[in-house]
Amino acid sequence: MKLGVISDTHDNLAAISTVVEVFNREGIDLLVHAGDYVSPFTSKPFQQLNAQFLGIFGNNDGDKLLLKRYYRENGVGELYEDPYEFELGSWRIMVTHKPELVKPLAASGLYDLVIYGHTHQAVIDAQDDRTWIINPGECCGYLTGRKTVALLDLERGVARLLAL
Repeated sequence: MKLGVISDTHDNLAAISTVVEVFNREGIDLLVHAGDYVSPFTSKPFQQLNAQFLGIFGNNDGDKLLLKRYYRENGVGELYEDPYEFELGSWRIMVTHKPELVKPLAASGLYDLVIYGHTHQAVIDAQDDRTWIINPGECCGYLTGRKTVALLDLERGVARLLAL
């Protein structure tokens, strides 16, 4: 199973369209968004995604009810409050937009994967070979000048950053 990870799209429709093309080419099974879509119209390019989608809200997501409605009604997927916990196969996964939660969540030993956003800084780290920590960086490219996402092959246990 392949997992795409994205965060901090901040209304950049061109970047979202590009990442959807990339993830469709990679054949991901699920895209996880770690927050900061900003506006409900960002659901439109995600409609072209050939995978399931789930996401959490970030600190810049203003109208959460409308965002949630657009993503659901446009057939993209579900948006959840932060943090959000789920299982995918044998993987226990936690998604948050809050970087201050990452180390305690990883240290708890409860999760195989902790995904986060907010910092706009890409990170792939395996804590003691038992908990992966992934921040895909920023998809928008506004703060760092780099547009990045992450790809994780859960069956092989291999993760990598993709520059757009």
